[in-house]
Amino acid sequence: MRLSHILLTCSLIVACLVPAMAQIDSNVTLLYHWNDTTIAGSASYNNRYNEIWGFTRNNREYAVIGSTQGTHIFDVTDAVNSVPVAFVKGAVSTNQIVHRDFHDYGNYLYMVSDEGESTLQIADISYLPDSVHVVYDSRNLFKRSHNIFIDSATVRLYVCSVTSTARGYKGLEVYSLQNPELPQLLKVYNDMGTVHDIYVRNDTGFCHNGYNGMVVMDFTDTSNFHALGSIDTYPDKGYNHSGWLSEDGKHYVMADENHGYRLKMLDVSDLSDIKVVATFGSGVDSMSMAHNPLIKGDYLYVAYYHDGFELYDISDPANPIKRGYYRTYSAGDHDSYRGAWGCYPFLPSGHVLVSDMQYGLFVLDVSQVISSTGDHPKPRSCRVYPNPTTGRLHVRFPEEMTGQVVRYEVYSMDGRRVLSGTTADENLSLEGLPESIYMLSLISGDVRFHTRISKINP
Repeated sequence: MRLSHILLTCSLIVACLVPAMAQIDSNVTLLYHWNDTTIAGSASYNNRYNEIWGFTRNNREYAVIGSTQGTHIFDVTDAVNSVPVAFVKGAVSTNQIVHRDFHDYGNYLYMVSDEGESTLQIADISYLPDSVHVVYDSRNLFKRSHNIFIDSATVRLYVCSVTSTARGYKGLEVYSLQNPELPQLLKVYNDMGTVHDIYVRNDTGFCHNGYNGMVVMDFTDTSNFHALGSIDTYPDKGYNHSGWLSEDGKHYVMADENHGYRLKMLDVSDLSDIKVVATFGSGVDSMSMAHNPLIKGDYLYVAYYHDGFELYDISDPANPIKRGYYRTYSAGDHDSYRGAWGCYPFLPSGHVLVSDMQYGLFVLDVSQVISSTGDHPKPRSCRVYPNPTTGRLHVRFPEEMTGQVVRYEVYSMDGRRVLSGTTADENLSLEGLPESIYMLSLISGDVRFHTRISKINP
């Protein structure tokens, strides 16, 4: 099946394509926005769109967004002038559709849906930007799945909450992608019941099991899948939804899909003793709800339903600091499941892709927060005292900052910057700030230090 971008352009001629360089929220700039108002919303919540994904091929960057109709692919290499280049119609393309999910491996894009008589779809994307070729579109393996994940190190496809004609509903199925156009079933695993979502690295899988918490599994031996650890009791425990592992493998972020529940940062360096080291949220509304968090380097990228895109500095995993946000959802309600579904931060340009269920595709520039050089070195020592303070802090600068002009920033716990400036002095005044807990950042060149401070009344 060949789908040219010429035909696609004709079919989407009424789409709303809005390059808007001037629109800026907190430290995040909108580069491109697409919303096709002719696409029908779902019967549930009137959501037009769902998951977002991204990939690079032939030195070009692409965005993938799902809708009730199917899968839309955009060339976002020149972000401000992004253009739709392909569309793969879903086996079901009606208002039944709420969920689609995507992952790529090699020259292939894998597409699933979780409603109706859907199919597994596999497309050869090596011909982009000219066309895509659907090489598999069948329900012979399975017809519905809630989420998929590909462990590229072991060339395996993990299919969560999967329904097939032959086997009915199962919590998890594992496939080999040695033949990427025809996955081979390796294992049907139903011992955990529902697996809502999964993150897998080198056969170690973090399984999100809804109200049963999270289980970490060793998937190395298909004849002996076994648990390495679990966490089923923690603050703000609800419907354990999804998460992501840090690049060093020591920390894991976890979201529970419940109104008003906070994100959890976990220490997973010892899988037999997983610990919660921080709980935090957007601070936008008491009913705010995180949906999909991802980690890249020292930063956490989060799609928050009604709140939009959120960006956190997690260089100190025990003290996440909100550094930026972009409000994709214009309404003020927090009583349902609308707004930002997902985000994708892994393009070489550093641009972030976001899908909003009502408002479509957003391409965002976060370079005001994250420099192109990547992660920042951390000072060896820095002391702030007295802490708590009645109004004046003494900062003993580390060697890397001594004799330098240091920028300081003070943030409230909901991510608002309340104080900033520069100093070569080791004394900072917090006079005029109300009694509360804050985050203090010290920045000198590429060196950064973050710590939690408390202001109390004298």
